[in-house]
This record gives sequence, structure tokens and C-alpha cells, in this order.
Amino acid sequence: MKTTPEHNARIANLIFGSVYPHYVNKVEKKGRTVDELLQVIEWLTGFNKTDIDTLIENKATFKTFFEKATINPNAKLIKGVICGYRVEDIDNKLTQQTRYLDKLVDELAKGKKMEKILRS
Repeated sequence: MKTTPEHNARIANLIFGSVYPHYVNKVEKKGRTVDELLQVIEWLTGFNKTDIDTLIENKATFKTFFEKATINPNAKLIKGVICGYRVEDIDNKLTQQTRYLDKLVDELAKGKKMEKILRS
């Protein structure tokens, strides 16, 4: 799916630390934990809690966040629709990686089993 340059730029310039509390609220409202959220983020990016705290403290954009990440090779198994886009068809790498994270958070909040979320 083709995204617009404006859409891609907006995502690239979003501050991860401004979105992270929304991820936390979303999963906690559905009875999941911050530890589970951190597990999902670590699976996708390789970042542990300390790394995430540092990125938040440094006001890292999603562009910086994903440039520093080591994306899990199984991330390509993440499929489905999030924010109106089919994640496997997004043509911009950064936007796709961001939507991968959104999709994993969504699956966590919907109560999916961790083994399924982590594509194991």
C-alpha cells in the first residue's frame, strides 16, 4: 500500500515517548501488563526496559527509534490491518515498522496469547 510522503514524515517525526503512554493505557485497560508490553517491544526491536527509558528520556523520534532497533526477522510474519493500512503491504519501511509495533500492541490489548503475538 502506498502511503503519502506527508504521512511518512508525520510518523518519522513523532516522539516515541509521547506515544508510549498511550500503548501502556491501551494494554492496561484491557487487563494486560507493562511487562507484557515491554516483552512485545523487545521482541520486535531488541530494546530492553533501560533502552526504552533512555529513548524516552532523549525524546527519540520513531525515525531514531527504528534506526537504532534490531528488527526481529520474524516481524515479516506480522499481518493484518491497523489504522486502515494492511501492514504487510506498506511500502515505506519506517511506516511499516511503526505499524508493526501498533499491530503488536493491538493484539496484546485484544487478549491474544503471547506465543501468537511473538510469532513463535
